[in-house]
Amino acid sequence: MLRPGTDADAETYIRLIGDAWAEFPGVIFDVDGELPELRALASHFAAMGGVLWLAEDGQGMVATRPLREDQAWEIGRMYVAKSARGTGLAQRLLATAEAHARAGGAERMVLWTDTRFEAAHAFYEKAGYVRQGAIRILDDLSKSLEFRYTKPSLGLVVEMLDAAAAASAERRLAEILVACVADGASVSYLHPLARDKSRAFWKRVSTDVAQGHRVLLAAWAEGHLAGTVQLDLATPENQPHRAEIAKLLVDPAFRRQGVGEALMRRAEQAAQRLGRRLLTLDTRAGDQAEALYRRLGWREAGRIPGYALDAAGQAHDTLYFFKPIA
Repeated sequence: MLRPGTDADAETYIRLIGDAWAEFPGVIFDVDGELPELRALASHFAAMGGVLWLAEDGQGMVATRPLREDQAWEIGRMYVAKSARGTGLAQRLLATAEAHARAGGAERMVLWTDTRFEAAHAFYEKAGYVRQGAIRILDDLSKSLEFRYTKPSLGLVVEMLDAAAAASAERRLAEILVACVADGASVSYLHPLARDKSRAFWKRVSTDVAQGHRVLLAAWAEGHLAGTVQLDLATPENQPHRAEIAKLLVDPAFRRQGVGEALMRRAEQAAQRLGRRLLTLDTRAGDQAEALYRRLGWREAGRIPGYALDAAGQAHDTLYFFKPIA
């Protein structure tokens, strides 16, 4: 159970943070010299319009506060005792802070995490956060460098990921690909798709994004990274006006919420801005995506019978579509 933190819990905050920082060589924990707010942390966040929570057993803490720009709220002071990791406490803490922020009108969540805290990076990435912007340099005794992580928190939002964001999204996108293949999607892989193989695919995508060969779009539904689509820009030199739509994926848990349509519309907009006037794609005949493409004005160019096999070895036709972009 979680409860609001108070200033009287100062020693618990200091223990949680001190123990976490002690796991990393070179991280200096000087409360009175650099972190005096820990002596009255609840008041510190309350003065900024924020809230602080503490697990009743003292094994975890988290806070959130509104920022001045972009209708954003920041997640801060997120720490879980080593003995409580893997119990679900971290997820409950983060969910509580995010729910409070959304209730306060947060359209975006933001957090900063030390570049050395790799386990924290993995946790936030699985929760749908992606890296954004430059690394922050702190003028502290630990010579800290911090990554900025962010995600949309309200509604259905599609964003283009740069190389850093694409790399940080690999874990979550790998989960979505595995789930889609398990649900029967025909996307070049067969069920069961190993998580390592899925992650390797997304690493290649991140490399292509970094090299400018591919555009990666991601969709968030109420703060959950729910889907993705790509624009393959690596066309032959006599086709600089064309791009290919690839890997439209929507987590099965978020189907029928408009995620696929939102991704496709944003992909068309991105292609137009990049000067790609003709889009092409292929899909297995009879899949749900076929109906979506037809509804969005894509035109069928042809069919190849028995082009791809499913997990049971049955052959299926593949349809090719194109769409001119005005």
